[in-house]
Amino acid sequence: MESSQQDYDIFIEKYKLYGNMLYRLSMVYLYNHMDCEDVLQDAFIKLLYNSPEFNNEEHERRWLLRVCINCCKDKIKDKWRKEKLPLDENIYFTKVVEDYHLPETIMGLPNKIKAPLHLYYYEGYMVSEISEILGISNSAVKMRLKRGRERLKLELEDNGY
Repeated sequence: MESSQQDYDIFIEKYKLYGNMLYRLSMVYLYNHMDCEDVLQDAFIKLLYNSPEFNNEEHERRWLLRVCINCCKDKIKDKWRKEKLPLDENIYFTKVVEDYHLPETIMGLPNKIKAPLHLYYYEGYMVSEISEILGISNSAVKMRLKRGRERLKLELEDNGY
């Protein structure tokens, strides 16, 4: 019984430490509160039951980011979600975007560009760290950041900013 209480306490600690970060990242991919909650649940279940031995807290954080991204991609591929959840009727989208100060222009970018932008500007990762998390080269990260900045600039100029 004591072991389960200890596991629960560890889970609560990890959720407080990583929950908001993973939620914001999943919102970049999914735009939907309910789907993001599902992804968080999946990611934390994997942390509790399928995680490797971590070298340090940063290793654990990166592993969770990668798991979250993979869960988001799986959710996007889900046939039921494609058929049953039209994005234009998503009532949570605008509230969550305002809550986390994510401009709508960023949310309109392709996932390939959004994820590096989010990790770089909102989570504070360096290019080399983003390349490890996303499993792409440093030059690919730099190019996606460059393209993202260019597209954001054009979008903001078109909207009078």
